[in-house]
Amino acid sequence: MGTFKAIRIDKADKGTTAALTQFDDADLMEGDVTVAVEWSTINYKDGLAISGKAPVVRRFPMIAGIDFAGTVIASGNPQWTAGDKVIGNGWGMGETHLGAYAEKVRVKGDWLVRLPDGMTTRDAMAIGTAGYTAMLSVLALEKHGLTPKRGAIIVTGAAGGVGSVAIAILAKLGFHVIASTGRTSEEQYLRSLGAAEILDRNELTGAAKPLAKELWAGGIDSVGSTTLANLLSMTKYGGAIAACGLAAGMDLPTSVAPFILRGVCLLGIDSVMCPIETRRRAWSRLASDLDRSKLAEITQEISLDEVLSTAPSILAGQVRGRLVVKIM
Repeated sequence: MGTFKAIRIDKADKGTTAALTQFDDADLMEGDVTVAVEWSTINYKDGLAISGKAPVVRRFPMIAGIDFAGTVIASGNPQWTAGDKVIGNGWGMGETHLGAYAEKVRVKGDWLVRLPDGMTTRDAMAIGTAGYTAMLSVLALEKHGLTPKRGAIIVTGAAGGVGSVAIAILAKLGFHVIASTGRTSEEQYLRSLGAAEILDRNELTGAAKPLAKELWAGGIDSVGSTTLANLLSMTKYGGAIAACGLAAGMDLPTSVAPFILRGVCLLGIDSVMCPIETRRRAWSRLASDLDRSKLAEITQEISLDEVLSTAPSILAGQVRGRLVVKIM
């Protein structure tokens, strides 16, 4: 037994506190696989947890961080042996189960996905939950029958983690991608990922009409609220929007008009409790359908020591693309 470095969140008189500290092996939670964490990342949910701006953390003390990639160091699960490279994300890590901003995690082996051939643990966290969520959204749109021939796909929050990866994947698959962003200064960056058009997010923030002009066959939305309502009202007949985020709020001020008059579908995307077979399919597709050179373009690296000072930036929408966190 010993200690390891981790970002610990504790309950305070007012809200929560977060600090980089030493955590005792004896306090790790139940699980049949122990992993030496090599890389993690910062997602919007991580920013909320660290800042205490939303009730993400459900037990205390908590180690923050919702995803990791690393090497198995001990296993009581027949699927895994010491030395295996694995990816873990969701399943309540950083919320109800001790998370990934630590040199060591203990989890259920059934939560883990094997690192795809040709992908490094750093690559996996450059993708992270944001990129994995983007791929889940693409899979949902494909299941709905959307193809490049059906028309354009809009991606909101385009310069963020989900948006950046979604644009790169969709462009490689041959879609005409419209990137919606409030950071028009990022136009060159978004076009380098494969965006064919740039749309100022202000075009989607006003009160939504029940039905507006049909502009796209589908979309991936990480914003929610009036933005999602506007996307639905502008989706072509038989199209679909994959909703995977709520950066602008949890409300949805819309009507049934897009659903019953145009047959539009709203596809809910959950990355936390997603079934393991879907997770494996998503990571397999990420290995084949995400251009690694594009991934490198959207990725910045920080240390575990820098997570606390960096987290507020992701909540403020000031982070472009993906941040990987070097743990060891």
